[in-house]
Amino acid sequence: MQNDVVLEMRGICKYFPGVRALENVDFTLREGEIHALMGENGAGKSTLIKVLTGVYPKDGGEISIKGVEGNAVIKSPQDAQRAGISTVYQEISLCPNLTVAENMYIGRTGAVASWRKMNSGAKRLLDTLGIPTSPSQQLGSCSIAVQQMVAIARAVDMDCKVLILDEPTSSLDEQEVAKLFKLMLDLKNKGVGIVFVTHFLEQVYEVCDRITVLRDGKLVGEYVIEDLPRVQLVSKMLGKELGDLDSIEKKTAKEDIHSEGEAVLKAEGLCSAAGIAPFDFHIGQGEVNGFTGLLGSGRSECVRAIFGADHVTGGTITMNGKKVRIAKPLDAMKKGIGYLPEDRKQDGIIGDLSVRENIILALQVMKGFFRPFSRAQAEEFADEYIRLLDIKTASADTPIKSLSGGNQQKVILARWLLTHPKYLILDEPTRGIDIGTKVEIQKLVLKLAGEGTSVTFISSELDEMLRTCSRLIVMRDRRVVGELKGEELTQDKIMTTIAGGDM
Repeated sequence: MQNDVVLEMRGICKYFPGVRALENVDFTLREGEIHALMGENGAGKSTLIKVLTGVYPKDGGEISIKGVEGNAVIKSPQDAQRAGISTVYQEISLCPNLTVAENMYIGRTGAVASWRKMNSGAKRLLDTLGIPTSPSQQLGSCSIAVQQMVAIARAVDMDCKVLILDEPTSSLDEQEVAKLFKLMLDLKNKGVGIVFVTHFLEQVYEVCDRITVLRDGKLVGEYVIEDLPRVQLVSKMLGKELGDLDSIEKKTAKEDIHSEGEAVLKAEGLCSAAGIAPFDFHIGQGEVNGFTGLLGSGRSECVRAIFGADHVTGGTITMNGKKVRIAKPLDAMKKGIGYLPEDRKQDGIIGDLSVRENIILALQVMKGFFRPFSRAQAEEFADEYIRLLDIKTASADTPIKSLSGGNQQKVILARWLLTHPKYLILDEPTRGIDIGTKVEIQKLVLKLAGEGTSVTFISSELDEMLRTCSRLIVMRDRRVVGELKGEELTQDKIMTTIAGGDM
């Protein structure tokens, strides 16, 4: 029997200056269903949620909510709550220094008449939902999973018809995820419609009834879970059809690692506080390899662990056969490892510093700030790499924030090349830059490999990975699930490995 529609969004549009974030997107949620909202970075998931919850005004389209006559007017989060829409975000926005009961009722004037009634009401709801905590326990002393459940309980008690869970499992272990899923299924059985935003494929197929896929701000489609095999979901998210392979000229510097004994770097059982499962990894001299997988699969967390950017909780690293300790980025830098991070604006550039200062930064850190380079040395370094990488800037004194994204990326590349690394990690080095600069960076990667530098390359674009890498480590749900090389390096094989081999 078909459940009633509780939420319908039709033709939703949202524009920002120069960007169509959403273009005629439809989304339908039924009572008592868990509906996954899927898509890669920039697909429009967050924008759609923000339109629905009143964070952003929509620029076109209609929203219908069961029990609300006509086109629902949602201009603020308060309007969304009054319409029965509640959201629990990945970052829990409750007060850890207050009790569980206080968090459940905070800001709800008139919801309870006394402390006793507040605690008894909280206990009744916690018991009904099977949440393992007491109303008087301080929230900060609860596990992250229980805090998530308390946030959900608060949302449910506010008479929600639509519950939006935005990456609720990203910080949970397997046992905590199981508890959260039990709560979600209980709410589903009570008729609540749940929008589940996640990057974890396994979780989608474990609890969801339907999937809506977005790509580049447009609707790809809505699917019943049984009708969409995992490999087809991956295909639709990436915009690559199985068998639709372009002719890609392979120009990799090395076809494979020379031998186990010649590994420039080897990691065994490496894991970090970022939650990736223990993984093994190696790279040979002059090899270009890469981590691939959907956004959130753990590919960036793996290289951050290698570089010491995340706290390593287990495993060993050897370089050229000798065991080394990399507890922080400076340790990695001193071992000849360079790292261009995924988010250049947050982790890469220092916007108010000049191009010159950004280029010499890593080398200056290694030398020590109490032993600064002379102005003449700094100018020589900067001029050499501005010329070498054809960085478009008025002068080396120009603040880096004034440069285009592609030229900012070249400056960060220059920063690491100046240290003459033995091993260079490039995480999304071509994201958000023009096609000409992309090609330049790809050629530079292969040139470095030809000169003996080992490179790990990460990109969301499969074509780019296939052009540059001779070996790919495939990630899914924060685990290494495969390694591909030689004739296995095809888009089809990558997508089926990401999906778990299910056709």
